[in-house]
Parts: sequence; structure tokens; C-alpha cells
Amino acid sequence: MTQWWRDAVVYQIYPRSFADGNGDGTGDFAGALARLPYLAELGVDAVWFSPFYPSPLADGGYDVADYCDVDPRFGTLADFDAFLAAAAGHGIRVIVDIVPNHCSTAHPAFQAALAAGPGSPERELFIFRDAPNNWQSIFGGPAWTQTPDGQWYLHLFDSSQPDWNWANPAVPAMFEKVLRFWLDRGVAGLRVDVAHGLFKDPELPDVPDPTPSDRPSPWFHRPELVAHYATWRAILDSYPADVFPGSRTAVGEFWGDEIIHLEPYFVPGGMPQAFNFFLFQSAWDAAALRQTITASITLAEGSDVVAPWVISNHDVMRPVSRYGAPAPARSDADVDVALGTRRARAAALLLLALPGSAYVYQGEELGLPEFLDIPAADRDDPVFHRTGGARLGRDGCRVPLPWSGTAQPYGFGEGPAAWLPQPDGWAELTVEAQLADPASTLELYRAAIAARPGGEFAWLAGYDLAFTRGDGFACLVNLGREAVPLPVHASVLLASGTIAGGVLPQDTAVWLRLS
Repeated sequence: MTQWWRDAVVYQIYPRSFADGNGDGTGDFAGALARLPYLAELGVDAVWFSPFYPSPLADGGYDVADYCDVDPRFGTLADFDAFLAAAAGHGIRVIVDIVPNHCSTAHPAFQAALAAGPGSPERELFIFRDAPNNWQSIFGGPAWTQTPDGQWYLHLFDSSQPDWNWANPAVPAMFEKVLRFWLDRGVAGLRVDVAHGLFKDPELPDVPDPTPSDRPSPWFHRPELVAHYATWRAILDSYPADVFPGSRTAVGEFWGDEIIHLEPYFVPGGMPQAFNFFLFQSAWDAAALRQTITASITLAEGSDVVAPWVISNHDVMRPVSRYGAPAPARSDADVDVALGTRRARAAALLLLALPGSAYVYQGEELGLPEFLDIPAADRDDPVFHRTGGARLGRDGCRVPLPWSGTAQPYGFGEGPAAWLPQPDGWAELTVEAQLADPASTLELYRAAIAARPGGEFAWLAGYDLAFTRGDGFACLVNLGREAVPLPVHASVLLASGTIAGGVLPQDTAVWLRLS
């Protein structure tokens, strides 16, 4: 069986917000199972579940209290197994989220460390010190919190998320057991959270500029990571590839300030996939996108590592609002939804025409905008609370999906409300409404996934952003101010907007059969 993940379309499910099966306002495995036919009809090859483990949900489940169970709010291990089996019946694989940089303060190991006190073996599983350095949390504020006995523990994110000490051999040994627990159940792969983190400089030095960033630092992109992920690759490769779900994979959340920061991970025998976030970090500009695509393809050349393309996920503003705002938006009123929708549809065809695998975040296929006007009292993200509202956080892209109807909760569940409020005015964006509209964004995604091209990538001369795949396919994206003439072609396969008169309008993408 081939390495399916090299050109797969993977759909990301944020469990709390996908579908509610028991009417309590929170998404769960029962809801996901009921919506499995939707995913099959969308045409995806796999689904990736964001964390569903037992957790206080201080950071949306990325504060894990038990890596080998299901939080009762989402169901049981039996419910997970039922989804896994049903998905396999549709030919859909399952990827689970592993959170190795940190856990929850509610994790039994951290509770034992607090109880054991300074100098104990229990504390050596984490990073405790008698005095903090000047490192800052990614979520705002200091990266250290003091315990009642006077010591401080490191947390690169929220204070509810203590960092594991990966220099202690007990930590990698523990996570090898976690990986095998889920792989033995039949999952096809792992998404590795904060994959560029884990190891820290043992000296824990102060830094000249403690402003959080994704550049190499005493806490990010440490050299120990390359050898570490080779051990995980060996575990993945130890599972049979000739039966479903096929070759096991892992995809790392490797952020970087520059694409060169990802270069160390593109080595034989390392992490099979390293997310390429630079596509959605690029401005809506042909030159910037072309440079990003060229650099990304060049990075992966000669490597057995794949760099999946993405234009959204659970951590960033949704494309409609990102492309529809001249500056970072802080209110729904700041967004030109019509403009953002045109650009997001064009970006979707770009995403799905590029070589390699693509990840689609739930609701992206519906063209949902970011819900920026969530009342402060309803916001859940620790980023919002740790910065006193200076940063809105990520709640706006995590709003529960609209499935049907004309009012909240839009068919998300049988209950009266969802765990996070949805905006008014989403009736036309529901799955039900879009399935009835051949021109909808959902139908565009379904058609594009079904018709994804293969073949070698090459830039098409004469255009700012156009390329061919193989001998007869071309993708053109017009990001300029004027319409541009189409090349000689046999037919239009798919377009993100109306094509007429042999020209490609502004903010529109088209797939062509050239001959």
C-alpha cells in the first residue's frame, strides 16, 4: 500500500465544535459519528481530531490530564473505537493529536510533583527552579508560576500547562507508550502539538529579547529534536503498511519565523510530515505567495518528508475574515465578508491544486467568517484572559458549526444552545443551505477534492501566479487589480467565481484543462 498521506486531504475536527450528539451543547464522538456520511461525501481521506482526552479544558483540551482516555464530555473509549471502525468502513483514516510539550496541572504526575516537593524524582519530570528567568509565555505574561513551597515551574503557554522535562529519560519513555496505545487501536497517524518545542536549553538562560516568537531559541527548534523524531518515525514504521490504514504517519506543528527554520526537520527518517504554515502567513499578494510556494517545494525536494498545505486551523483567523480585512480585525464590522469570501474561495482552489497533502479545518469548507464579536463573558481562550483582552484569542474560529435551520444552534445539537455562541445571520452558511446551492463554497470544496490534480508541478510563464500539474492541468489565481486573459485551453474544470469572456476576474482562481 502506498504512503497515502503524501497526497491526502485531511479534515480537522475540533471536537467541542463539530457536532453535538447528546444535546448538552458540546460536540462529542456521538455527534461526529452521526456526521460521518458528510465527511465521506466531502471526499476526505482522513480526519484529525484535536484533543479529546480528559482535561479541565483550560486551553481547549490542550491541557491533557490523561493521554490514554476520552473525556466524558466527548464520550468513551468505546465511542472512539466505534467512530474509528465506522470511518474505516468509508475508507477514512483517523489521526489523533498528541500534546508532548506540556500537560495539565491536573495530570497525576504534576500533582505528584507538587506533593513531593523540591529535589524529588517527581519534580524532575517537569522543569522546576528556585528562581525564574525572563522567558515569557506564548499566551502572554511570564512563563513561570510559583508554587506554595517557593519553587517555580515553567509553562510556555498557560499556567495550567506545565512543560515536561524532555531531558529526563522517563518522559520520552512515557510518550512512546502513549503513541503505541493509540497506534495499537488502529489510528493512522499523529498530529504533534508544539513539535518545535519539547527540549529546552538546560542552562535556562535569560535572553536579550524575551518577546515570544517562533525563531530558534533556548526553548524552540533545539537540535535534540531531530534525533528524537527519528525514534518516533521508527515506531510508526514498525506497523504494517500493507493493510488499512496503511503506512502510519505523524505531522508536526512546526512554527517558524522563516521557512529556513524548518530545514532541520527535512531529513531522511525524521517526522514524516511537517506542517507548512507559510501559505496562510503570506499576504494576499501574488509575489509573496509565489515565493512561499517555491521555497516550500524546494525545502521538501530530495527529502522523504512532506510539508502539507493549510490555509486555516483552530489557532488562526478564518480565511474569509483574514482576507477580508485590510488590517487585523477586532470586530465583525472590520471585515468585508464579500471580498474575504471571494479570496477564500480562490485560496481553496490554490490549496487543493498544489502538490502534496492538504489539511482542511472544519467550517473552512463552508466559508465561515471569524466570529469576532463574542461577548467577553463568553470567551474561553486563555490568550484573551491572560492579555486582558488585548488579544482576542482563538474563540472566533472555534465557534460550533452550523448544520441546518435559521437560528442558533443551527442544528449543531438538540439542545437550546452551543457551548460557545454562534452569530446571527449564519442561516445561508449552514450545510443544509449550501448543499441546496450548486454555487456554494461547500460544493466548490466537494468538487475540488474530487478533481484534485496529479503530476509534476511547474510554474506557467506569463502569469503572476499560475502553474501546471502534469501535461494538461493548469491553476491560475488572479490577485491583481484587473482581469487577465486566460491561456488557450480546452475547458474550464472549476472556478472560484464567474468566468466569462475568456478572462479571469480579480480575486478569482480557475482550474483549466489545457489540451
